Amino acid sequence: MNVLIGLKNVSVFQQKIMILKDVNLEIKEGEFVYLVGRTGSGKSSLMKLLYADLPMKEGEASIVGYDLNKLKRKEIPFLRRKLGIVFQDFQLLMDRSAAENLLFVMKATGWKDKKKMEQRLKEVLKDVRMDTKGHKMPHQLSGGEQQRIVIARALINEPDLILADEPTGNLDPETSRGIMNLLRDISISGRAVVMATHDYSLFTEFPGRKITFEDSTIKEKNTIIDIVKDKVQSIVN
Repeated sequence: MNVLIGLKNVSVFQQKIMILKDVNLEIKEGEFVYLVGRTGSGKSSLMKLLYADLPMKEGEASIVGYDLNKLKRKEIPFLRRKLGIVFQDFQLLMDRSAAENLLFVMKATGWKDKKKMEQRLKEVLKDVRMDTKGHKMPHQLSGGEQQRIVIARALINEPDLILADEPTGNLDPETSRGIMNLLRDISISGRAVVMATHDYSLFTEFPGRKITFEDSTIKEKNTIIDIVKDKVQSIVN
């Protein structure tokens, strides 16, 4: 399997403040990986580094074939076309329909053939089970439906990797389960899914690698004992 993310001795900074240090991580295609930790532990900062919203300062890092140490500003849009990014707060354009939100991204990323655009639009809406609701405005959709449109937007350019930052954070348990099933299907199709979350209840039903953020670095914990310890610790704290 191809390595989609390779980090070696990486430090992550927000301006001059070090958020994470000595980060070593390898993620391959088809993997489902959780990033777990308290708010402020560095999960979102690491994701921002991966999609080049934060600069590389220390260590070695590659993502979907791009060397972040050598990445030029003009190459950032091309890197992001190979990624699908899912935010907790949706970030949909509220003045246009769900379908128009997707078409906006397609135009912004270089699509020009109208027939191909319409065909791809139909495909991704069907993939996220929203093929009958593309005409609706975001405010006419439930939170779960809006998140499905966000995932459709992330899939538009057939990315190798999905980065999802707390994608179920604002959703009820049943809706969250639907979103998780969708993300799991995406990973089964061969893409990798990297998901930041603080919801420990997901791990049993939707297994995956578990990367814990603590003490300004990351540790991989995948045994049942580790997971139970973390659950107890989260309750105590």
